[in-house]
Amino acid sequence: MFQQSDLGFGGAGAAIISLDRSIPDVRIPFGRSGLPKSNATRFSIDMLPDLGVDIGSKIWWRGLASCLALCGLTIALAPGFRTIPDRDATPLTASAWEESRAQGIAPLAWGADSGRRMAATDAVQPLTDTPERPQIDLTATLGEGDSLARALQRAGVGGSEASRVAVMLKDIVDPDAIAPGTALGIALGRRANKFEPRPLQSLSLRARFDMRVHFERRGAELAMHLEPIAIDRTPLRIDGVVGNGLYVAARAAGAPPSAIQTFIRALAPKVSMDNIEASDRFSMVVEQQRAATGEVEYGKLLYIGLERGNRATRMIPWAIDGRSSWFDSVGVGQSRGGFAMPVAGAHKTSGFGWRLHPLLGYSRMHQGTDYGAAYGTPIRAVSDGVVNFAGWHGGHGNMIKLSHGGGLGTGYAHMSRMAVAPGTRVNQGQIIGYVGSTGLSTGPHLHFEVYRGGVPVNSSSVSFASTPLLTGAALAAFNARLNAMATFRPAKTRIASR
Repeated sequence: MFQQSDLGFGGAGAAIISLDRSIPDVRIPFGRSGLPKSNATRFSIDMLPDLGVDIGSKIWWRGLASCLALCGLTIALAPGFRTIPDRDATPLTASAWEESRAQGIAPLAWGADSGRRMAATDAVQPLTDTPERPQIDLTATLGEGDSLARALQRAGVGGSEASRVAVMLKDIVDPDAIAPGTALGIALGRRANKFEPRPLQSLSLRARFDMRVHFERRGAELAMHLEPIAIDRTPLRIDGVVGNGLYVAARAAGAPPSAIQTFIRALAPKVSMDNIEASDRFSMVVEQQRAATGEVEYGKLLYIGLERGNRATRMIPWAIDGRSSWFDSVGVGQSRGGFAMPVAGAHKTSGFGWRLHPLLGYSRMHQGTDYGAAYGTPIRAVSDGVVNFAGWHGGHGNMIKLSHGGGLGTGYAHMSRMAVAPGTRVNQGQIIGYVGSTGLSTGPHLHFEVYRGGVPVNSSSVSFASTPLLTGAALAAFNARLNAMATFRPAKTRIASR
């Protein structure tokens, strides 16, 4: 036999011996070449030729027919896919099942009833009632948005006692202000019958960062005991080199993420973040509380420092008129901008300029901008200012005028109700009144005016951005505070490495 190969060599073979002794004994060489077709035909017929060669020839068609015949034969002789029926298993007897169960291992989730057990005898008497443990000790956790009373009731404390605990805690801390995640150590005592909640035997929780509270039952009443926790409130100072990044270096030194974000936001208007080099040095001071029990809490950012070569930027927060802002070493604060819409979601119905008055019937100058809104919609101050007028103003009806400094002012007319009085200082976005239709008005809307030097102007031509400045005694007090924070060195200062 001979096995052909596409590479021209046979994988195995033997000589084909001529049956006619008059013809010399000829060996077929390995490979695709061999005897002439005439001699090959005389000695053998290849029923399984290579179907990849001589496609379409008689030999190829003969090979295809052989292949199809073999496939058909295989399919015809293939066994069927019908399942072989079997007899049902003989069910185990009671004793056999008990033996099988005893030798098995069952998970707890399935009842874990494996193993041998002693059967009940006549000495066993059924209980009419199940005895209860005299005390149950458990731990509950105060969830996000949860209240102390609800957490205690879920743990099994009666509603009246849970409310009593909340009332007693009000002298120490607002129960709703207790931090989420606070652990509650609860002990429930013996109850008279199973149809009423167990009495609260004791309760222990950390009501504040500097105070633990313990409740104990003394007779029919609960007694509260306070356990103060020593707190070190020395601020944390962090000094370091920017290195691979300001945020990365500060976090490596242990600065809280919120303080780093405040640091970057406050510094960005003063220094371009793209120009900070790896060799620049930064400093920050953060509020810190360290409890004697080991817990640490971080608060606000108190100081910002950045040294870039021979240039240094130092900033601290400073409050003016009740509003805090970041000021640099020369007393210049952050710019507060902007123009807040006086009525949220309102649509503009009339602009600044000459128009036909809808009630008077003739053209005259419209000295403001009208915003259509529903009756009673809140009206807000577009910028910080002081109320210099609040009352009836002729055709404007109920009107409020604000002074914003720098000769700028705003007016709000046709109000249904005013919410501020003359002399009141207001902040941007604060509610000062409500939309109405008082005075010469065809319906509820806000007539909004802007003044420059007391003269009405188009509101689109005015920018209300302002930059607070410190002068005089305020600047001196600010510099004293800034220098104190810049030179502040606590006993432990964290250094950010590169």
